[in-house]
Amino acid sequence: MTTSIHAPEFRAVPPPARPILFDRDQLIENHLPQVKFIADRLAAKLPTSVERDDLIGAGVIGLLDAVEKFNPARGVQFKTYAEMRVRGAMLDSLRELDWAPRSMRRRAREIEDVYHRIEQEQGRSAEEQEVAVALGLPLAELRLQLQDLRGLLVMTLDGDDQDEDGNTICRQIPDECSLTPLAGYEQTERQEMLRAAIERLPEKERQIVALYYLDELTMKEVGLVLGVTESRVSQIHTQAMLKLRAALASRFSNTAAC
Repeated sequence: MTTSIHAPEFRAVPPPARPILFDRDQLIENHLPQVKFIADRLAAKLPTSVERDDLIGAGVIGLLDAVEKFNPARGVQFKTYAEMRVRGAMLDSLRELDWAPRSMRRRAREIEDVYHRIEQEQGRSAEEQEVAVALGLPLAELRLQLQDLRGLLVMTLDGDDQDEDGNTICRQIPDECSLTPLAGYEQTERQEMLRAAIERLPEKERQIVALYYLDELTMKEVGLVLGVTESRVSQIHTQAMLKLRAALASRFSNTAAC
């Protein structure tokens, strides 16, 4: 009886995946115009005392940081990642400047507390007239104060919330590179809370939030769409931000107490 001997089969082993390479200098050059665009949009929301060139300088630092930390293997577009880092760097620079006086931060907190109290008592979004009465102000004066606060609230949905002394309360957007499972869960929870709070806003406030943050229109452009003045858009936007701050602060405190 003969035994047939089969030669062992050899399968080709695929070569290791080649690292994804990108041209660092080209990335920087291609995205410098975006840094200026973000700076222009941010400067339009801030007092004239904040220099546009300072924002651009901070944004360039953020862009360089994005290039150093970018990992193409994650499947995230560089443009998306860079915009987050550039905007974050600009907001960080504003916090370091601490351009907002303590009295302005205190006033913002007082108005925010009134919005929150009325919402808790009435079970609905507070109306301007109710807030004005609670603060002992004419409606026109409240609207002027809301317009004055717009620069202070530009960071409400984008970065760290702060108390009246300018101290950081919590981090809204964690660094992608240090996002732990717990931080990822907390970020998702914040997003859900924010979405729910936006849905409870009156229709016009929801429209302005959507046009301003999602469609990225300027306040002047939002005013043209809605048929109101730019200053009125600014007032309604600030009012919406104060309501969202109050709603999120309440829910964060309730979550921590559980």
